[in-house]
Amino acid sequence: MKVNAQSVNFVADKKLIEFIQARMDKLELFYDRVISSDVYLKVENTSSKENKSVEIKVKVPRNQFIVKKQCKSFEEAVDNACNSLERQLVKTKEKTRAHA
Repeated sequence: MKVNAQSVNFVADKKLIEFIQARMDKLELFYDRVISSDVYLKVENTSSKENKSVEIKVKVPRNQFIVKKQCKSFEEAVDNACNSLERQLVKTKEKTRAHA
């Protein structure tokens, strides 16, 4: 799957980008008609420790899913966001099967 990752106010290292790519590739196990995905990484200027924000947009035929998560680390936020996306993709797949 083609993953477009953008980092705001910092430069993401190669390990983080590889982690995101690997985690996003797993989404294709749940729904194989994913068109594209955009990942936005942002460091919020807050005093709390949970200042790493991740927004993931996944495009599938006739639909688009957007998930935002904020955690202590980008890996944790990406993992939580992908878990939410997995549930949404499974629901979408079940709906399309019901109509077919």
